[in-house]
Amino acid sequence: MKTPEAETRRALARLRRAVEKARREVRGLRETLDRAEADGFPGDDYTAMAEHLDAITELVNREQSRQQAKILRAGGIGPGRLRRAGEHPLRRSAGGDEGRRP
Repeated sequence: MKTPEAETRRALARLRRAVEKARREVRGLRETLDRAEADGFPGDDYTAMAEHLDAITELVNREQSRQQAKILRAGGIGPGRLRRAGEHPLRRSAGGDEGRRP
């Protein structure tokens, strides 16, 4: 049986892929219509549509972060105990010498 958390992650991933596909389709449609209707093209409408897709992407990003934090808290891992991908565990800042081995 799948957990609600796993289903949520899958649904968010599907939504992200759908939005990215919609973004590609809108871009292609806009380019095609722009070539076909140079002077009658409703560019503002397509700009607004792209902004709406950006807003959906931001919502998905926030929800994915929220879900990840919720799962980590449930597992006893606080937000300060994780490192980002590619970050060395002994290096805390990009420019500082703190934590580096001699």
